[in-house]
Amino acid sequence: MNRIEITPKKLGGKPVIKGTRIPVYLILEMLANGMSVEEILKEYPELTEEDIKDALKYASQILSKEGIYEILA
Repeated sequence: MNRIEITPKKLGGKPVIKGTRIPVYLILEMLANGMSVEEILKEYPELTEEDIKDALKYASQILSKEGIYEILA
């Protein structure tokens, strides 16, 4: 995933596609809302198909490390 960068001065440290200000979450939202990869690439021509794949891989890695914690009242 060499296409994802996290820089405190870019979008408050949210993960973005390297060399852009396009956040990973935006790509995930577009896919979740039914946009195809081709439609996303038309909307954001600076992106590549590899960028979109890396955004998905990044999200998958983050979620695979997420833990479940019981909150005791």
